Amino acid sequence: MKKAEVGNIIEFRGGLQGIVEKVNENSVIVDLTFMDNYRDLELDQRTVVNHKNYKVIKESAY
Repeated sequence: MKKAEVGNIIEFRGGLQGIVEKVNENSVIVDLTFMDNYRDLELDQRTVVNHKNYKVIKESAY
């Protein structure tokens, strides 16, 4: 499994997507405002996702 890096776009929990803001030892902090339907889903702006529970959709441009 590939570990995400800051700036990567990941997918998790049944289709939610976000941009990785910080990589911790066992998890990443993800900005969910990236999604077009963010406001409709009534989610918090950020969430924590364990490394086991996501897949990298797009690599960081930096």
